[in-house]
Amino acid sequence: MKFIDLSVPLSPSVKEPLPPSIVYHSHEEGAEQGAKLLGIEKEAFRNGKAWATETVTANTHAGTHIDAPWHYGEQSAGRRARTIEEMPLDWFFRDAVLFDFSGAAPGYEISSEDFKAQLKDMNYTLKPYDIVLVRSDADKKLYDEQYAFLHAGVSAEATRWLLDQGIKVVGTDGWGWDIPFHIQAKQHQKAPEKSVMWEAHYVGIEKEYCQIEKLANLDKIPVRHGFTVACFPVNIEKASGAWTRPVACIEE
Repeated sequence: MKFIDLSVPLSPSVKEPLPPSIVYHSHEEGAEQGAKLLGIEKEAFRNGKAWATETVTANTHAGTHIDAPWHYGEQSAGRRARTIEEMPLDWFFRDAVLFDFSGAAPGYEISSEDFKAQLKDMNYTLKPYDIVLVRSDADKKLYDEQYAFLHAGVSAEATRWLLDQGIKVVGTDGWGWDIPFHIQAKQHQKAPEKSVMWEAHYVGIEKEYCQIEKLANLDKIPVRHGFTVACFPVNIEKASGAWTRPVACIEE
C-alpha cells in the first residue's frame, strides 16, 4: 500500500487570511513547568530538561480542514445543522475520485458539465459516498501572497449535482470550495440583486455535506479513481470544522 499525504502544514508561514501562530516551548521550560506543578526542583528531571511542547492558536478553518454543515448555516436539510464531532466517521474513509482542473485559469468556475466530461473520459460513474477531489494545483502557491485567489472553484449548480449523486464529502486544494472571494465580490457588485456570495457553500443548507479545503499533493496521485482516502476530522466539541490530515491510500 502506498500512502500520499494530502495535507498542508499548519504553519504561520502559509499565506492564508487566517494563519495560525505557534509558540515553541523548550525542554528547559518543560522542566520548570513540571517543577512548579509538582512542587519539586527542576533538577529532578534528567539534566534539568523535560517535555517540549507547543502552544498553537489557530482557527478551525486554518490549514487542511473539513467544514461541517454548521459552517454553512444553522439549518441543513431541514434540521439543525450538525457540528463536526457529530458527523458519521464512515463518511471520511471511502473510495475517492480525482478531477483535474490544474489547467484551468485561477477563478474558473467548475460546472456539472465539467465533472460529467471528465467522468466520461475516465469511464467512471460516481457512486454514493465517493469522496470527490478537485485539483487546481493551488497548493503549489501556498507561500504566495495571492494564494487565496489562485484556485479554480466549484459552482453551486455543480455542488448540488454532486450531492444529488450521493456524494457526502468533497475536497479541493484551493483555499476555498467556491471561486475566490474577490471574484465573487465583483460579481455581486455588478448584480447586487443576486445572491452570488458563497453560493456553493450555501448548498449545504439544502443538502448535508462536508468539504475539505486546502488539500495538497493531488498531482502525486497516479490514478483518477480506484484509490481510497482517509480524512478523519479532529474531534472538536460543537465546532463548525476541524483540522484533518488526509491520506490517499493506493494499492500497489
